[in-house]
Amino acid sequence: MTTAAKSLADGRQKFTICTTPPANPLAPTVTELNAGLDASPVILASDFAWSATGSDSVQERVLIDDTNAASYGASNWQASITLMRLFDTTTNQVDLTADAAYQAVKTKGTEFWGYLRENGKLATTAWASGDDAIGMRVVTDNPQRPQNDGGFIKRTIPLAVQEGHDDVAVVTGS
Repeated sequence: MTTAAKSLADGRQKFTICTTPPANPLAPTVTELNAGLDASPVILASDFAWSATGSDSVQERVLIDDTNAASYGASNWQASITLMRLFDTTTNQVDLTADAAYQAVKTKGTEFWGYLRENGKLATTAWASGDDAIGMRVVTDNPQRPQNDGGFIKRTIPLAVQEGHDDVAVVTGS
């Protein structure tokens, strides 16, 4: 008998932005993901959206049916990220190195692959062979300033999902 345990999501969601698509997006390598931008430290958890959502439904009954029998059609996905902006404490200007995740996705029309690992590993743990992820190819919209008067400086990036996959297997290789 194996031992199993639940795991809190807090601190255990690793999100990587790949501006260069993996050779096989459905089986990205450890090297490809670890070379991507780890955006986990700057993505706001409260409104992070990276998931499948309800599929389209098709209701076409034949003449003898007296109820609508629904079937599922095209899959739908939702994605949106809010990124904290990072500044140089000496100059108070944007720190382009620390702010790399935002810099990579700030231009409308930017396409990237993103991968979310959500398991018992801490988000600070590097990708490893055997990890599973939710992978999506998305296109960015214009960054939006959240409607609030407090908190940290941040921008929400709406994302149009072009392709989405659950249970993406991370593989060994370069």
